[in-house]
Amino acid sequence: MNDDVRARLVSIQHDVRAFFGWSYEDDVRSAAQLARTMDDDAPFSTPSWSPRARRVSLDALKRIVGSSVVLVVGAAAEPQAVRAALEEGACVVAADGAAGACEGIVQPTAVVTDLDGAEHLERAAQNGSTLVVHAHGDNMERWQACLARWSRLPHPPAMVLTHQTDETLPGMHNPGGFTDGDRAVCCLLSWGVRPERIRCIGFDAHRLGRWSGETDPARKLEKLGWMDTILRMALPGRE
Repeated sequence: MNDDVRARLVSIQHDVRAFFGWSYEDDVRSAAQLARTMDDDAPFSTPSWSPRARRVSLDALKRIVGSSVVLVVGAAAEPQAVRAALEEGACVVAADGAAGACEGIVQPTAVVTDLDGAEHLERAAQNGSTLVVHAHGDNMERWQACLARWSRLPHPPAMVLTHQTDETLPGMHNPGGFTDGDRAVCCLLSWGVRPERIRCIGFDAHRLGRWSGETDPARKLEKLGWMDTILRMALPGRE
């Protein structure tokens, strides 16, 4: 990915915070706390979540997505569209609750999430998807509760950690982007997936998707406008 584009995909996070009136310090606080919590040989008594194990999980994820077409499933996706879009050898990355659109069709290789995905995210955690867990200022209690719960699964999911700050945080990275959907695309690009190998379905800036966790429709539509802006930056020529 072009360095200028990558820098813009990160810097636009400041524009989003300013638009919504959110606190950068809150984002830093949540991300730094997650980094500290997970900087252990067995976070939540889970050795597979150690910094070393997470590096292994990320390397494995890069190999999988880098060797195939990647279908990114957004919150407006319908199951029949997922089924129709699957190509032989394609892997699937779902945006949070959009994992629900994949159920009974394909297990997502990864789910990119700030943990709003409710029961669909829970099933993805139980069924073996790698979770790309995002920390921001409004989800500290949520990530604490989810990680504690998932640590008690017979097979806790593999995990990668992201944040949306300018800080350098051990064991975490900032791929750029803002919503789970466009952040999924930014993750793929930062992992070396070529833009032409990324296929997006279920990304609609004008209506709330059935898999969205947002409860305020007007606010959600504002967020979707930012999603569309970021996707156009990340994937030039996207319709």
